[in-house]
Amino acid sequence: MRAVRPLVLCSIGGLLYVLCEFIFRGCSHWTMFLVGGLCFWLIGLINEVIPWEMPLWKQCIIGAVIITTVEFIAGCIINIGLGWQVWDYSGLPFNIMGQVCLPFAVLWVVVAAVGIVLDDYLRYWIFRQEKPLYKLF
Repeated sequence: MRAVRPLVLCSIGGLLYVLCEFIFRGCSHWTMFLVGGLCFWLIGLINEVIPWEMPLWKQCIIGAVIITTVEFIAGCIINIGLGWQVWDYSGLPFNIMGQVCLPFAVLWVVVAAVGIVLDDYLRYWIFRQEKPLYKLF
């Protein structure tokens, strides 16, 4: 069951991210399933590596850094390397090569909060892991 856990969590995260893109953008791309799933799984590992005692707001900032890093690497591969132009932040302020930008990095803090809590409860409900307890500050 332990080997299946990353696949299940990546699939759930990927599906949820694609669904969010359809709701907010009206479209998505198959690569967003992979990127969203990877981000969801990685931010879910925060409580596997860092003790529960870390305040949730710090976990959210770490999650946003993880998402922004994955987004930058994926953007360099998908948008620049392959030329697929799935997203382009070049018109937004404080962007780096059009692949990441400050406004979305701030949004990822909120997305990370939802992802952390959802991942923790999925691990609790599906995989019978420790029940989540959060320290806000």
